[in-house]
Amino acid sequence: MLPLQRVIDYESRLSALPDGANAVQFLRDELPFRWRDLYVSSVAHPTNLVHFRFRTFEYICDLYSELEATGEVSYDQRIENRVVAVIGTSARAEEQRDASRSRGWVGPPEELLVTERDQGHFMAHCIGGGLDVNVFSQERRLNRGWSPQGKPFHQLPRETGIVGVIGIFRQQNC
Repeated sequence: MLPLQRVIDYESRLSALPDGANAVQFLRDELPFRWRDLYVSSVAHPTNLVHFRFRTFEYICDLYSELEATGEVSYDQRIENRVVAVIGTSARAEEQRDASRSRGWVGPPEELLVTERDQGHFMAHCIGGGLDVNVFSQERRLNRGWSPQGKPFHQLPRETGIVGVIGIFRQQNC
């Protein structure tokens, strides 16, 4: 469980909407700022937050390595660039998966057998999530729905049409 000061109460945010307000637009406008503030208050190092759009998703990344490259901070091998959050609307994938495209980051899945890891996606490839910044190392049993925690994670898109990860502070190179 996360400490309460690191949790966003999404239900209360939605219940506070004025009548007739567009909930989707409200969340798209408000959540990136809430995620930013929560992330900055949760880490002990300086941040370099960058927002960029890829297809229908907005990615928020902490490009800490740029601070190192410009000499603003000393090099620290314990701190990596990371995806802070992703928000967007699903759309049809524009390309077929090309396993060679993401090989440089964590390698093809068959090379990860020893580590029990997969290439997870912040936003599923089938709904328009890309393959570069959108890919992270994920425990295989969770990713494939084989574990007790993975079953609901894997079933959610099929049962509800809801897919996505929000407000995740995942260590991952951008």
